[in-house]
Amino acid sequence: MASAAEQLAANMNFQAFAKATELHKRIWFTLWAMIVYRAGCYIPIPGIDAAALQQAFQGQAQGILGMFNMFSGGAVERMALFALNVMPYISASIIVQLLGTVYPPWEKLRKEGGEAGRKQLNQYTRYLTVVLALFQSFGIAMGLSQSPGLVENPGLFFIVSTVVTLTGGTMFLMWLGEQITSRGVGNGISLIIFAGIVAVLPRYVAQAFEMARTGAMSGGALFLIAALVIAVTVAIVFMERSQRRLLVQYPKRQVGNRMFGGDTSFLPLKINTSGVIPPIFASSLLLLPTTVMGFAATANLPEWLQWLPAATGQLQHGQPLFMLLYGGLIVFFCFFYTSVVFSPEDTAENLRKYGGFLPGIRPGKRTAEYLDFVLTRLTVIGAAYITIVCLLPEALIGFYNVQFYMGGTSLLIVVSVTMDTVAQIQSHLLAHQYEGLIKRSKLRGGGRGR
Repeated sequence: MASAAEQLAANMNFQAFAKATELHKRIWFTLWAMIVYRAGCYIPIPGIDAAALQQAFQGQAQGILGMFNMFSGGAVERMALFALNVMPYISASIIVQLLGTVYPPWEKLRKEGGEAGRKQLNQYTRYLTVVLALFQSFGIAMGLSQSPGLVENPGLFFIVSTVVTLTGGTMFLMWLGEQITSRGVGNGISLIIFAGIVAVLPRYVAQAFEMARTGAMSGGALFLIAALVIAVTVAIVFMERSQRRLLVQYPKRQVGNRMFGGDTSFLPLKINTSGVIPPIFASSLLLLPTTVMGFAATANLPEWLQWLPAATGQLQHGQPLFMLLYGGLIVFFCFFYTSVVFSPEDTAENLRKYGGFLPGIRPGKRTAEYLDFVLTRLTVIGAAYITIVCLLPEALIGFYNVQFYMGGTSLLIVVSVTMDTVAQIQSHLLAHQYEGLIKRSKLRGGGRGR
């Protein structure tokens, strides 16, 4: 027999959605926040020659700037207010998370601080975001001011105004993301990246059809790309929803004349514990040399560095060396980041503390070893899945020799954020139905009391 929660979930329909007024407010708030974000992506910073910048950006479109431009919805190529996007915040979050596992004071805050410790770590993340945004915006300002023709009046005023504008844009997006999380639907930071990727999708689709029309790409290749996108989307949905459930039992205990406990639950372990961090890290590391060499193309390199341009040419999308290193780095970061976000020792200790145990496994060290064994096997499957998803577009680029690029990382982010947002909408609908049942039960109870 289905549980009450399953019955409520089965009864969710358009009529239930129409009655959820609180959910309507959250969705409208999220939509207006996305409109504000997209508007800021079209407002350029002061003193930029837009035409010259667009022309200069074309030579860097295949480097790390191209990837950041895709995540920011085209704000980088326009050097808009939100050109830095939320990348400094994401970098700061990852750094704080890594330090939370190796730096004892922060590790104590993470494990024993509870809600107060989490808020303190979030505050450290905000401070580090400001530092990273200042550093990156200063580098951008210096690079623009030293590039001839890109800035109308280069100098100290331009550098200061650019640093203030770009840093302020990042801080505003960080605040906007937190507001979406608390007052809207879904994770605000993830939705901002999602909106940036979706905003450039029509351009990539139009580019693909234009290449098919002009003969640069055959109709069969276009059909193959479309079929591959659908197949990869289905695979991502299946793998992201897949999990290994470990049975956890809690022993019975007697308090007075009553028996408590004896319940069973599940410890869910996702196949892809590391999320989208590994392909982002791997792309950034591989595309950074290409970007640096693109900026240094006009410089006179020493004789002993003349081999660098040819070497970095192999680190471009679709090249065999790029695909080999890309796949290896994804696998490495999958295992590395999984070890950061999930600790078998801490999980085993928490189970032992609350009296839970895995059937047939002794609590403590044996449980931690078993969890590590299961997690390692899951990570092997997850790393292979992410590697295949990210390398399939690269193989198409190399095989058909086309410049069309919509990476597996972008598709992975779009599908994952969509699934999380839909799950949150369903949870709000479920909570609304529970509230309706409670109100009706109170009214009925009040009538019987009279």
